[in-house]
Formats: sequence, C-alpha cells, structure tokens
Amino acid sequence: MGLRHYIITIIFLVFFNNFLFSQDEIRIFGKITDTKKNPIELVNISIKNQPYGAVTDSKGNYEFFIPNIKQFVVVFSCIGYQSKELNFDRTNKNIIHFSYLELNGKLEPSLKKIEQVDITDQQYRKTNLVRINPKIMDVIPDVSGNIEAIIKTLPGVSSNNELSSQYSVRGGNFDENLVYVNDIEVYRPLLIRSGQQEGLSFVNSDLVSSILFSAGGFDAKYGDKMSSVLDIKYKKPTKFGGSVTTSLLGASAHVEGTSKNLRFTHISGVRYKTSRYLLNSLDTKGEYSPDFFDFQTYLTYDVTDNFELSFLGNLSQNKYKFIPTDRKTVFGTVNEVIQLNMFFDGQEVDNFSTFTGALAGTYKPNNNLKLKFISSLYNSLENETYDIQSQYLLNELDRDIGSSTMGDSIANIGIGTFLNHARNYLNANVYNIYHKGEYNTDKNELSWGLKYQHEIIDDNINEWEMHDSAGYSLPYNDSTVNLFYVLNSNHNISSNRISSYIQNSHEFNVNSTEFNFTLGFRVNYCDFNKQYVFSPRTSLSFKPNWKNDVMFRFALGYYNQPPFYKELRDLQGHINKNIKAQKSFHIVLGSDYNFTAWNRPFKYTTEVYYKYLSDLIPYNIDNVRVRYFGKNNAKGYAMGIDMKVNGEFVKGVDSWFSLSLMQTEEDLNDDFYFVTDSLGNSTRVEPGYIPRPSDQRINVGLFFQDYLPGNPSYKMHLNLLYGSKLPFGPPNSERYLATNRMPTAYRRVDIGFSKVIIKEGQQIPVRNPLRFFKSLWISAEIFNLLKIENAISLTWVSDIRNHQYGIPNYLTSRRINIKLNGKF
Repeated sequence: MGLRHYIITIIFLVFFNNFLFSQDEIRIFGKITDTKKNPIELVNISIKNQPYGAVTDSKGNYEFFIPNIKQFVVVFSCIGYQSKELNFDRTNKNIIHFSYLELNGKLEPSLKKIEQVDITDQQYRKTNLVRINPKIMDVIPDVSGNIEAIIKTLPGVSSNNELSSQYSVRGGNFDENLVYVNDIEVYRPLLIRSGQQEGLSFVNSDLVSSILFSAGGFDAKYGDKMSSVLDIKYKKPTKFGGSVTTSLLGASAHVEGTSKNLRFTHISGVRYKTSRYLLNSLDTKGEYSPDFFDFQTYLTYDVTDNFELSFLGNLSQNKYKFIPTDRKTVFGTVNEVIQLNMFFDGQEVDNFSTFTGALAGTYKPNNNLKLKFISSLYNSLENETYDIQSQYLLNELDRDIGSSTMGDSIANIGIGTFLNHARNYLNANVYNIYHKGEYNTDKNELSWGLKYQHEIIDDNINEWEMHDSAGYSLPYNDSTVNLFYVLNSNHNISSNRISSYIQNSHEFNVNSTEFNFTLGFRVNYCDFNKQYVFSPRTSLSFKPNWKNDVMFRFALGYYNQPPFYKELRDLQGHINKNIKAQKSFHIVLGSDYNFTAWNRPFKYTTEVYYKYLSDLIPYNIDNVRVRYFGKNNAKGYAMGIDMKVNGEFVKGVDSWFSLSLMQTEEDLNDDFYFVTDSLGNSTRVEPGYIPRPSDQRINVGLFFQDYLPGNPSYKMHLNLLYGSKLPFGPPNSERYLATNRMPTAYRRVDIGFSKVIIKEGQQIPVRNPLRFFKSLWISAEIFNLLKIENAISLTWVSDIRNHQYGIPNYLTSRRINIKLNGKF
C-alpha cells in the first residue's frame, strides 16, 4: 500500500476563509515507521524542488514549517526503503484548507543495493577520480582477497596474475602507481619476484570506508608517479561493531568502537592467509608453505572540538618456504608435441617483514580551514634465500592419433641442469614529515602541501644461475666454466627529498552550464641526483544544461617520477648516481552519461588519452619482478580509449563491464645492430619503436551480480578478466628482440554463490547462538571456472640441436573455496 493510503489527519482552526489565507506558515509534522511499526531514524522529509524539510529522530518523529504556498509535493526518502511522494493542491476547491498538517505513515523496505559507483556523486564526478564501494570486497570472487581485485576490473587497468596484487595502468608498470591510506603513501617490499611470495597487500578491506581511483590526469595534490593513484580512507567508527571471515585460504577479523563521549575511536583488524591450497595446482609440485600475517589499527582522539590526533599502524609478516620435487609440462604444436620433465633438489626460504607507523594531527579552526600534520615511518626487512638444482629431460611425444603409444615418449631430444642460488638481504627505512592544508568556500577550494622524506636503503644482493645443456656449461667456453647469469650488489643508499604542491579548484556557471576548473603545481627535489622536477597539472569539467545528464572532463599535465631504489640499479647491480626522473605528459578527454534503462539507473563512462613519455628507464619483467636498465635512454608513448558501463543490469544490484584498447611503445636511443649482405657490406639498423613490456592491447573486465527470483538471499557473483598477449624476448637478449608475444592471452573467470543466513535488521530469538551477528552469509567460490591455462612467464631450455624452447609457466588451475562471513 502507498503512503497516501495511510491516515492523513488535517486539523484546521478557521472561522473565515479570508482568515485561512492570511496564515503565513504551514506546520508539517508526524511519525514514520517501517512495516513492523518500528520507528525509522534519519528519514528525509522534504518539499520537492523547495529548500524545506526535516529528518526524523530516533523515535521516527519530525517537524518543520513551510510558507503558505498553494501547491507542493512532500517527499519521504531513506536509504534501504522505497521513496514516497504526496501531492497537495490547495487551489482545489474540494480540498479543505489547513494551517498545519500531520503526516504519519510507514515506508516499505527496498532490495539492498551493492553499488560500485554512486551515480549521483557530483563531487567526484567533476574530477578524474572514480569512487568505488568497498562493500564489493565482501562478494567479489578472487583468490588474493585483496582490495586490488576490484581495481583490476576497471577500465585502463590490466593484470595477468591472480596471485599478485600488482597491476598496470595505461601502459605503465607496477612501480608507477601511487597508493595512499589516510594520506600516508604506501610502500611494498622491493625484492618480491613472484606472485607466490606476495601474500597480503597493505590495504585491509575490513577497515575501509572509501576508495577513490584515477587511471590518469589526476590532480597535483597527489604524488610523483606516472600512471595512477589509489586513495583509501579508513573508517572512523560511531558505534561498536566488527566482523569475522574464514575460508580455505585463511581468515580475518576486525573490531571497531568508540568511547561514550565519542572522542576516542578505534578500529583494528587481523588477517591470516595461506595459499598452499592454490599453489598445489601449479605444474611444479612440492611442499609449499606460504604463511602471511597482518595486523593493522587506526586510532583517533578528539583533543578538542577543533583538534584531532590519529595513529595508523601496520605490522606484516610474510613467510614463504618451498621445497620443489618435480614438474611435468606438455607444450608444442600439432606437428610437434614435447614434454618437459624436471626433477628438483633444494629449497627456497623467504621472509618479508614490514612495519608502518603514522601519527597525524588535524586542526580545524573553522568550517573553512583544515590543517593536517603527519609524521610516518616505513621499515622493510627482506630476506630471499634459495639453492635449487633442477635437472630436465625433453622428450618428443607420439602424436599419431591411431597409434597405441599416442602420448608416450618416442625420443629424448634434450637433457640439462640448472642451479639457482641467491642470498639477498635488504633493509629499507623511509621517514616522512608532511603538512597539508585546505581552505574551502562555497565555490572555491585551495589546497597545499609540503613534505620532507629521508630514505636509507641497505642491500646485499648475491644471486647467480648456472645452465648446463648436454654436459656443456652455457654460455660455452672451451677453457672456463661460465655462469649464465650473475648479480652482485652491496650498497648503502641515503637520500633526501623535498616535495610540495599548491592547487586551486573553482566552480562557476556560464549560461546555466556548470564548470569546475582546477590548476595545480608540484615541485620535487632529490639530493641523490641533484634534480629539481616541476609538474604543472590542470583539469576542466563542465556539465551543460541539457536534458540528458552528461558531464565532460579534460585534463593535462606533467607526471614526473623521480627514481627510487629499483630504478637506480642496472642489470649488473651498479648504481647510477646520474639517473634522472622519468617524465610523462598526459592528455585526457572524458565524459560520463547518467541514463535510465528498464526503469533502472546506469552510467556510461569514456576516456580517451595520450601520454608522451621521455627520459624513460627501460626494464624487463619476469613474473612480477621489474628489473631496470639503470639509465634514461628511451622515449615512448601510450595511447588508448577506456569505456565502462555500470548499473542495475539486474534490479537492485550493481554490475559493470569495462573495455580498454591501448598501445604503448618505446624507442631506445642507443640500440642498434648490423646486417651483413652477401658481399660482406655491413649496414647499421636502428630498431626504432618497439612494444613496451606492458603493451597489453586489449583488456576486458566484468563484474556481474544476480539473485534468485523470489528469494534474493541466494546470490551469484561473477568476475571475468581478459588481457591480450604480452610481449617477451629471449633470456639475456637485447631489448629490441622482445617483440614476440606470450603463447596465451590472460583469461580468467571466477564465480561465487552465496546464501544469506542472517540479514541486517532480522530479528533473532534470544536463545539462538547466532543472535550476536548482525548479518551472516556463506559462499562457495569456484576459481578459474573454465580451467584455463594462463602463462605468467617462460622457462628456457635447449635441446641436443641447440634449439631453445620457452616452456610456459602456468598459473593456478581450478579450485573451490568455501567462505563464511559474519558481522556484528
């Protein structure tokens, strides 16, 4: 039943009609309840298209006054309930005139929506930032359990490794992405070489209140990286609560609360993850012992009404132990089927311990001014040690369909041995002192910041590989035994950085068109290479006064990235003290269109971009390990288009589809080779532009939700990723040879089915042991539903004819996971 069918009591006190029309105000009051007659707090009661209204209190009561107007519409709205409207026309002679109006009624609940983007969020719509609902992490099926699983489905973002939280954005590499938590820049371990070692990312999704992401063209207030920014804010609780999650891949729990006077708030979470179950599906068999632990806390205390102290702390312990035994991989073509058999001795033991602590003070002398002071420390102790001997056999298999020995080995075509050794130790410390401020007026926002950073990085890297093929050490020398690869590095690096920014945003209207113009500048100085970097950035958004809800955005600017530890070191382990910042100039043109289809809200977003890259430091990538050449000897570009549509494909739940087309190439200044013709004449050839290692031309992301008609407590969640083939080259070869493409594209489908056991607001009997839970649901997830073999890298072996084969190293296969989530 609609609200207009409930009692509307009109009490009037008039003696003459003339006296009625002389009333100056109309009093509107009443009480709003739900279908169970419980009062509803925070219901918005407003007059449509008028600046009058009120909000219900804890007892559901409200009261407000409006002018003596002839016609008006009363609107009742509240999150989680169906909105209602009542029309009043006091010019109708059949309506009794009144001076006060009592409206009592009840609102019916609506389906709970899980939205990825707030479609009416005008504040962030004016910028290149995308707002993401962190509640998606509760339901999205993904093996990592990290919040980056959502980021990987967004346009412009690519990833080809489900075990890793790393991602590339618009042709950049993993080191070009900024991540902030409560204005603290987040760092990750530096020696990580594979997704198996990673474990948990920094961000704890249980603590998150908001997520903002930009794939390019972001404001000057964000730092000095070339590709993207992920801005995370942790919760500031208003009451006691918590959650617990357990699955075959680990467990997590968090608790939050506040003091009685609300001055002190706390939220803390603990996570444990083990990927042993997943890693057992890899081709390389053995004893996997990955154990990852993480504790985080965020505390706030209001010293006064204007001054707040806060502390963010993180302690992480990632341990990875691996004792390989054997591996069997079949590869090749229809005409040549080959099987690789490998047998291992030895083990790998890694330990990554990180600590982050940040103390912040926020002072708000008035509603317009906000001053924040932050001091933070990051420490990382990293140990990577292994001694693994692997012996391999290459066998040609019988491919004759009619043969009784089909699939069996018919010839041995190769034999060899690898010996891999590493004793790598690193201790990194990063100290920060940071001030940022904001001054806001109705149409203007001025922000600024100043940051000092001190870094001390002490490394001791010693790793080598020996390759033996058919009894000969590679590379072959008839007088000495050579190692195939050697890296020795022993450095103590101490550096200081000073960075600052100033930025102003202004809103204005021209002929009913809304404009938002932002202009900002960043300055960065590093005493290691004695370089100043200046980065101006600007953006403009405007919303025409059209019938359709369309917003246009334009951004351009310099995004310069001063070198950190990894960029300083070349392939031989030497430090280049003359290395300079890599530079990127962005031009971004975008739009979004809010529309309705099937009486449901949708949003279509498009961005076209071009990035000119200079002073690039070329690099190679193996799994997730990025190794730089240690010199600024390249230029390049990245260009493409990103598209996304999101909305209620199924009524009441949000889903989205994204498509990205991108090309990125680079030209090394000093790469060339000679071609000799039949007459002995040599010609110098410069390869020119070649694909960058992140040149993934096509990316598709899909997150889709559905529920059982008539019983929405049964839900389905689908996560699909596609990334086209990445470039690669032979091992230890020149950069210009890396123009081949991986054997397979990255194709991944994960699906989850969930059943809500207790929904929020449900009344639980006193004797029920589950009465302490506010919500509870169980889910079954199928990872890699289609059992697709995705290659992350190649293992190179030689046969007796000295032909090299790149054998794919496949990622995880199909696995089923059971997960239980509860909130209290």
